[in-house]
Amino acid sequence: MADNKNLQYTGFDKIPVEHLNSLIDRQFVYGERAMLARLVLRKGAVVPEHSHENEQITYVLAGALRFTMGDGRVMTVGAGQVLVIPSNMPHRAEAVEDTVDLDVFTPPRADWIAGTDAYLRK
Repeated sequence: MADNKNLQYTGFDKIPVEHLNSLIDRQFVYGERAMLARLVLRKGAVVPEHSHENEQITYVLAGALRFTMGDGRVMTVGAGQVLVIPSNMPHRAEAVEDTVDLDVFTPPRADWIAGTDAYLRK
């Protein structure tokens, strides 16, 4: 039987915007097993190299992000494109244009929920 107490229905216009730094804004919603985040990255924004246990799926709605993977691979993900990043894979990203993307994480990012994601708040 479904657990109705965890049902959520909202819009991004109702989710508070976190201003992580002068170039990155974020909104997210999460359930028990997955998280959906909307990020706005202004041209030149850098997400420093990091890794996490969470599998990540990035879908770029507008703009472009240049990802550098821990093994040295570099790829630019543009509007309409998707990147799947496996668990524990080091990566960094740079906005080569003003960008809006959706990220799906599973499990949810505990560091984002707790606000302990200092690497993004610089």
